[in-house]
Amino acid sequence: MKAILYDWGGANIWLFHAINGIHTAFTDRFMMLGTLLAGHGNFPVYLGFACLFAIGSLSGAGQEHPDMARKKAVRWLVTISVFCIAYMLDGQMLGLVKPWLDFPRPLLALPPSSVHVFGRPEYHHSFPSGHASFAMLAIASLWPMLNRNFRRFGVFFVAWAGLSRISLGAHFPADVLAGCLSALLIVLIVRRILVSTLAAHLD
Repeated sequence: MKAILYDWGGANIWLFHAINGIHTAFTDRFMMLGTLLAGHGNFPVYLGFACLFAIGSLSGAGQEHPDMARKKAVRWLVTISVFCIAYMLDGQMLGLVKPWLDFPRPLLALPPSSVHVFGRPEYHHSFPSGHASFAMLAIASLWPMLNRNFRRFGVFFVAWAGLSRISLGAHFPADVLAGCLSALLIVLIVRRILVSTLAAHLD
């Protein structure tokens, strides 16, 4: 089962080498920036920005019909609540799954000479990628309130964060994909529950 779902018949390792093998001094630093921005420790910063955007959006809704302003406020409440709840659930999931499976990272699973590592070497708890998970969680949570340009950047940010983990030698592509999908699933479930609970206020 692992050979199919994780190894992808050898494609997981092949794709890792294809991405990890492309590096320069600039790309290493650019990818490291993507990793730093996708760290779970940035949650308070992103939450703060989301709250500021919400306040700015609602403060400009004074000329709108009271019902429209109320619905916008509820949508922001749901969005920020989804972000907070999903963040806690995602952290719990990663804290359980990563040590339980304890998949080796590329530096341990492959010959060290074949892996380009930039940053602190890591050897254990590869699956799923926490950075890819948080990047997806942040963008998926805030997606309903983002305009077209922010959504485009959001897609770029998720891809950037995921590729950075492979480029820096920290994760296999399967780890990144699993992190993105698990976070997206958590966000969708939490949003569905909250929206169902507040359906009367959102109509």
